[in-house]
Amino acid sequence: MLSILQRVSEARVIVDGRTIGEIGHGLLVLLCAERGDTAAQADALLAKMLRLRIFADDEGRMNRSVQDINGGLLIVSQFTLAADTRKGNRPSFTGAAPPEQGRVLYEHFLARARTAHPIVACGEFAADMQVQLVNDGPVTVPLSVPPAVE
Repeated sequence: MLSILQRVSEARVIVDGRTIGEIGHGLLVLLCAERGDTAAQADALLAKMLRLRIFADDEGRMNRSVQDINGGLLIVSQFTLAADTRKGNRPSFTGAAPPEQGRVLYEHFLARARTAHPIVACGEFAADMQVQLVNDGPVTVPLSVPPAVE
């Protein structure tokens, strides 16, 4: 699984002119399931994400996690993170999980996040979404877990 984390002071997702998810201080999570990803990988990614120390402590050092600051998570599915741009000028998305598998893993991730963390908002899987954010820092971190071992 792939993700891009953006430390934000606020973020929201809009679908059809209506805000469907928003948070204040916390993490905007762009999330992509790849072919062959598993629920165990989703769980590992979430655990790492919740503990990742990218928020400032009292001395201004990145030493606190989203859990430490009681920040929000805004989780948005984004299959385009799997883009392969090595050939030509048109990205290939064959590495992304098929929509059915992607939806299952996205919903699994959301359910686990809601169990593990008190403030979770989300986008809408496969919708045309507008994402608004104020990146705090700016801090943007790619985060992934290794592929499943067969």
